[in-house]
Amino acid sequence: MTAPQSPAAGPHAAPHATPDVAASPGLDADGVLPARRRAPLGRLLRSELRWVFRRPRTLVVLALLTVLPVITGIAVDLTFDGAAAPDPAVGPGPGGSGPGEGPPIFVTMASSAFVLPLGSLMTLLMLLLPLTVAMASGDALAGEQSTGALRGWLLAPVARGRLLLVKAVGVLVVALVAATLVATSGLVTGLVLSGTDGLVSMSGTQLSVADVLWRLAIAVAWATVYLMAVGAVALAISASTEHPMLVVVSVLGGLIVSGVLLQISALDWLHPYLLPTSLASLADLIRDPLAFDGLAEGAFRSLCYLVIGMSLAYARLTTRDG
Repeated sequence: MTAPQSPAAGPHAAPHATPDVAASPGLDADGVLPARRRAPLGRLLRSELRWVFRRPRTLVVLALLTVLPVITGIAVDLTFDGAAAPDPAVGPGPGGSGPGEGPPIFVTMASSAFVLPLGSLMTLLMLLLPLTVAMASGDALAGEQSTGALRGWLLAPVARGRLLLVKAVGVLVVALVAATLVATSGLVTGLVLSGTDGLVSMSGTQLSVADVLWRLAIAVAWATVYLMAVGAVALAISASTEHPMLVVVSVLGGLIVSGVLLQISALDWLHPYLLPTSLASLADLIRDPLAFDGLAEGAFRSLCYLVIGMSLAYARLTTRDG
């Protein structure tokens, strides 16, 4: 009695389906490499966000951003304790955020709890908040490239465009959380020190809590777009280096140079192209009625920087080796 003949040995067996090929690792029964499955985008985003908020320096910086408005509010309250508070209807003056003869915006905090969150947001947007986003962008690509973790993303498999999208979302969440913490901490501190009676606009009108909240929501959204523009430029730098500190230093240098150029009146033609030009327009949210011209211009400028930065980062990621 003869042994049954295997299907591969039958008369209709495919000539290429030899035992050696079928047994090769990574091949299916027909000797063909299976298509690689993409990693789910939701899982990648959750993994990135867990990784971002597990970094100790990220948590330390976010805690610092939360404490600074509290310190500022207490310092202003102690400075004007027992003294005549400035009239909020006069408006900010020299050293403040807009033209006028009145006191600076931080001095006005003594009589308006609404000014503290926006004043803190404006001040921190000049340096500390952009550096927070730059640090997150540097860790996102350059930091993981230096430790070899970025190669694991590419083996997932993750297309480089999807990789950049995931990293950009991580930076966006950091920007949103940072801006929200500053505004929330400033508002709570202002309400504790001045109460709801201190919700006064720079025009001297009394504001309701709902009115203050939606104005702060606009401020946080505008600040997030501004910070994401900084983050896009930082991602473009991060995609070109393996040193995350170089990203932070580059952003810091750009902010300082932009600040210096804004003080040179002979370069007025250049000011509309500088990202920090519209920071002072946040003070329009403290006035009544609202003026959205400066905010809209600043948001458009930030979106331009965002598109340019993300395009450069994508071009660099898709052309680099490894």
